[in-house]
Amino acid sequence: MNRHESLQKTTGGLLVLGTVPKPGFSQQQQEPVPLEMKLVKDFVVAGHKDLPLVKEMLNERPNLIYSSYDWGSGDFENAIEGAGHMGNKEIANFLVSKGARASLFVLTMLGKTSLVKPVLETYPELIFAKGPHGFTLLHHARKGEAKELEDYLLEKGLKDTFIKIK
Repeated sequence: MNRHESLQKTTGGLLVLGTVPKPGFSQQQQEPVPLEMKLVKDFVVAGHKDLPLVKEMLNERPNLIYSSYDWGSGDFENAIEGAGHMGNKEIANFLVSKGARASLFVLTMLGKTSLVKPVLETYPELIFAKGPHGFTLLHHARKGEAKELEDYLLEKGLKDTFIKIK
């Protein structure tokens, strides 16, 4: 008689079989619980202008750094993007240091010419991309006082700082 048959013949064996985890499944694993939308919104709003609150919230909930809020019609924004279109280099740099996903818009605001120009040379259609709320790369360059990138974008034909998101 093998082990499985032996366990089935005993009352305790049936109880044990019901509690044995399936192969490859840990009892520690659980479905992640989505963050509350109010919490995400508060964090994104803080990312625009409130570094102490950003630090406090991130300390309590580290995964907020990856969260995005939908302002409607697919206008998604995360905290670092809020810092980006507001020209808040201190918050943007802090979030980057903590592992935030820095977009082309944020890198433009931060004046990272050596990163932005090669991307735009490879994908020139991105010059006219819309960022959060419809703010363009030109808006971000101006907010970050990134004169070299501002001049480059103007030279490439970008004149608008805002393009409405449909």
